[in-house]
Amino acid sequence: MGDFNLALVIVAIVVCILVFIFNVYLLVNYQHPDDANQAYFPKFVVVLGLSIAAISILMLPADVANRQACRHAIYNGACNLTLPMKDLWLAIYIVDAILVFFVIPFAMFYYEGDQDKSVGKRIKSALLWVVTTAIVCALLLGILYGLVGKVDFTVRHLSSSTTNFPTSWDFSSGQQCIGNGAHQCSAYSANPSSEKTWTMRTTFPEYVVALATIVGSVLFAIFGGVGIACLPLGLIFSFIRRPKAVITRSQYIKEATELGKKARELKKAADALHQEERSGSKGRKWRKNVKAVEKELLQLEEDVKLLEEMYPQGEKAETSWALTVLGYLAKLVLGIIGLIVSVAWVAHIIIYRLINPPLHPFLNEVFIKLDDLWGLLGTAAFAFFCFYLLLAVIAGAMMLGLRLVFITIHPMKWGATLMNSFLFNVGLILLCSISVIQFCSTAFGYYAQATAAQEIFGHTLQSLRGIRYLYKYNVFQIAFVVLAGLTFVYYVAFGWRRKKRSGRFQLSS
Repeated sequence: MGDFNLALVIVAIVVCILVFIFNVYLLVNYQHPDDANQAYFPKFVVVLGLSIAAISILMLPADVANRQACRHAIYNGACNLTLPMKDLWLAIYIVDAILVFFVIPFAMFYYEGDQDKSVGKRIKSALLWVVTTAIVCALLLGILYGLVGKVDFTVRHLSSSTTNFPTSWDFSSGQQCIGNGAHQCSAYSANPSSEKTWTMRTTFPEYVVALATIVGSVLFAIFGGVGIACLPLGLIFSFIRRPKAVITRSQYIKEATELGKKARELKKAADALHQEERSGSKGRKWRKNVKAVEKELLQLEEDVKLLEEMYPQGEKAETSWALTVLGYLAKLVLGIIGLIVSVAWVAHIIIYRLINPPLHPFLNEVFIKLDDLWGLLGTAAFAFFCFYLLLAVIAGAMMLGLRLVFITIHPMKWGATLMNSFLFNVGLILLCSISVIQFCSTAFGYYAQATAAQEIFGHTLQSLRGIRYLYKYNVFQIAFVVLAGLTFVYYVAFGWRRKKRSGRFQLSS
């Protein structure tokens, strides 16, 4: 038993190191050339945030393995030698909350500050915003914790008399208690009047995690519900809209001329907006124009990329075209696999969570059978399904960001991602990772039973005064499924169409 626990600790340390190295690799390859050899603090925050998010997702499979470490123990103290998962959960999510609400906003305010100002003034301005936010959050948390920071557990009051130890037991459906008298010792046949409410105050760290989970659950239900459908369908329809053949040189020159004209229009508009910003006139019209320029710029970049694909140049033009074709085939394959996973997710939520009692354990049973085949197979599949939800959240945020004015666009592009976009997406991932864990711990409650995560998210959170009804009636899961269905209908109706290039771009007056 001790050897098993030691192996679990070693695996946990190795995985943390690998996650850190992988996140450094992502940062180096995704960062914009303008951020090379500078912006070291935002880069540190990005690597730390991505590592915390990945480790938090991997902790749920580790929690399941940790539970199994003492399941067949032959002495009572074996479970004391396992990892302190509840303390680790709380530590991870307190760090998560600090990063999301304080550190990342400070890094974004500092990075996006006026470059003409000195470093000291940029730090002062960023600290002013963060300190103000911290004071407001501390007051709200303190007031809410003092007023409603309690959990209400529904219990049944059962009782029975005592008697001498008999030589034989004589129980039946009519006689379920020891001795005679009006006792209720069966929870199944007890009267409704035996149901009581047991109230106790939760700990402050658990309360902070619970409120952060509520905020994350709202974003998760919206972005995740949209993303679970648009992630695979976007890949499939990208294959459908792919360029079918190489264009001629005359067509290339014509298209490139139009794109060059569009780029000059956007540069002129961006310069005008920058001038307005420096003059201090940042009103509603200015924000609307900035959003329009961002959308047009993203569309221009997509058009340029598509034109380069349709007319490969250089000595290896044929090789480049062949790689383009293979890339779209890979998108088709990944899209089909993703669609299967998305359908499995939605079907599991309906079968296991929304229908009461559940029709079938579904994916829970799949993971258990995979564990029986090989110890880590079910755990790996479990982790994959959780990570897939995070990818769906990012895909949903990108899709809605391109269509809704009040959502900021922060695209992630290989070799062209600025630190503010990195920080925004890391904050979104961190905030939604709490909800993903809570979502997975309840959706896979049969597989993840008796874990520390289920104790925090399955008992305390769902019994917290004031918000327990959101989980009792599966509000977030219903919203997730409804948005997934609406997004699927939208993509089937409009997703196959190629976007038309807009005409002359002008700022709204």
